[in-house]
Amino acid sequence: MLRIALVLGFACLLSACGTQAPLAPPKGAELPPAPYGAQDKPSADELLRRDALAAPERSVELRRRSEERQDDPFDLPPE
Repeated sequence: MLRIALVLGFACLLSACGTQAPLAPPKGAELPPAPYGAQDKPSADELLRRDALAAPERSVELRRRSEERQDDPFDLPPE
């Protein structure tokens, strides 16, 4: 029982250590070059931000009850 408690405590401490500082490139490394046609390099925060196309909002409404399927013209039997 004590062993399980120690392992869980260590896992909690280990999982919290990654949020101490903002992300930055390691010493001696640089951020990627600016995209073609851009005047300045994007910062680390700008590189981590996803645009709407990369993470679209969910637009699917869940069905509450079963409904008849509409006819699908592309659902053809095998030849």
